[in-house]
Parts: sequence; structure tokens; C-alpha cells
Amino acid sequence: MTSLHKEKWLQLKLPVICAPMFRISGIDLVIGACRAGVIGAFPALNARTSEELDKWLTEIKTKLDGNTQNQAAPYAVNLIVHKSNARLQADLRLCVKHKVPLVISSVGNPSVVVDAVHGYGGLIYHDVSTVEHAQKAAGANVDGLILLCAGAGGQTGTLNPFAFSTEVRSFWNGQLIIAGGISSGHAIRAVQELGANLAYIGTYFMASQEAMGGDERKQLLIVSNSGDVIAAAGRFGALTSLIKSTLEKAGITPQMPSKELIVNMLPSKQESARWASVVTAGQGVGAIKDVVPIATLVDRLSSEYFY
Repeated sequence: MTSLHKEKWLQLKLPVICAPMFRISGIDLVIGACRAGVIGAFPALNARTSEELDKWLTEIKTKLDGNTQNQAAPYAVNLIVHKSNARLQADLRLCVKHKVPLVISSVGNPSVVVDAVHGYGGLIYHDVSTVEHAQKAAGANVDGLILLCAGAGGQTGTLNPFAFSTEVRSFWNGQLIIAGGISSGHAIRAVQELGANLAYIGTYFMASQEAMGGDERKQLLIVSNSGDVIAAAGRFGALTSLIKSTLEKAGITPQMPSKELIVNMLPSKQESARWASVVTAGQGVGAIKDVVPIATLVDRLSSEYFY
């Protein structure tokens, strides 16, 4: 499989990470993205147990290694590094075992995983939503910073990408990745003009054939637009972009996050069921028009990017 080094970005069809999405990104989406020429990623917690994660990583590596016609892009695993994630150490050991090319750390101090990932030659990118968090992550020796800007799907931020990227570039010379409403090849080029190396795209791929989540969810995304999206406290307490109507249907009153971002990474079955029908989506949701293979979506982005 392609090893992930900074020099390898030129091997990507597009400078894009298919962002890890809770309940959406699985084996098929990751493999489809990598074969289409963009980095495929998934949250470790989408595998219900660490034992299942071990099987997922084995299958992904086997299938991508067997892709003899074209060299596949690298893949990534998202680890929640907050202290409330009881699975962190077990899942990290599996990333080390499988030598996951790229680890994306979120919500917490990335220093708890940096040494282990660097130990086998992997890279680590960290999600940040404020300049303060970016400064702390930079001091933790990460390889890349993912700026969660206003409009990003799932866990999000409030800063404008112009302001955010300018401030971060004043102290950061490493890999820079921008997230937030990116749903066209033109937007990918735009974030590069801002000094980013890669675009972080999630929502645009949520209705792909390979995505998990079911047909009903995908059809909802097709008929939704930016006006249907609100930012509120999500399932784990962090600021999250959500489809407002699904919150109302679940009987959940939108509220802003408390200081303690994550209350419980493994909530009760009752709480999980309550949130199961709530749909996350970024402000770029209006670009979703149909359900097609992710390779088709990458081709569409590519046609705009190389116009």
C-alpha cells in the first residue's frame, strides 16, 4: 500500500481527505475513496468494538494492497483522544499493529498518541476549531492541522477560513488542511490559494453509494440545503452541524455546548437510540443531488478542479 509521506501528495488524484464521519464512513467508503484517488478516512468508533476495528483494518489493507490496476491513495483512522474515550489505548495499539498511514486525532491533546504513531513512521493530523487549539497541537509535534471552519459538517467551528488560516500560517509551516462547506473542485482550489495543502470534505460524500446510513438518510440529504443546517451541541456535547428537522423529530432541543465538550463517549443505549435518527451535515449539503459511487463524485470534483 502507498506509504504516507509528505512527498506522496502528488500521487493523489485530488488534494482531498474524505473526512471521517460518524455512522457514515465504513470499509466500503474508505476503499472507494482510496481507489478513486483521495484519502479515505473513518472514525475508529464506527467499528463497534476494538476487535471489530482489527477486522476492519485487516480488510482495508488487504483490499487496497490487492488493487493492482491503480495505486490506491493512503487511508486514515480517526481517534478521539479525549480522556472519556475508554477505547483509545486499545484502538491506538491496533493502529500501530496495522501501521495505519495517517491518524487523525480529535477532541483532546494529541500528544497522547503522537509518539506511538511516529514510532512506526505514520503521520498524525489533529482537528482544531480555534487558534488556541491550533497552537497547542503545533506544540505537540503533529504533522498537520485540520482547521474546522464555520460550515463544516459534524464537529465544527465558528471561524471564517480566511481569518483562521491566516492566523495559523503565522506560526505553522506544516501540513494545513481546511474543512468547512467544501463541495466543488473550485472550492478545493480556493483553499489551496489560502495556503492549505489539502481540503477536508465530508458532507459531499455522505450520500455516495458506499456511505453507511441508509437510503432514507441519503434522500433527506438530497432535499436539504444550507438553510436546514444549524450548529448546536451534538451527541457528545461538542459544537456540531446538524439538520434541524431531525433534532426536532427526535425531541431534542438545540443548545450550545457546555465547557465540558464530551460527557460520555460511550453513552447508554437509550441515549444512543435517541440520537440515532439525528443527521449531521455541513453547509455544503445543498451540493448533494443524487446517490452515485464515490468515484463519480471524485470525477465531478476533478472536472471542476482542473477546469
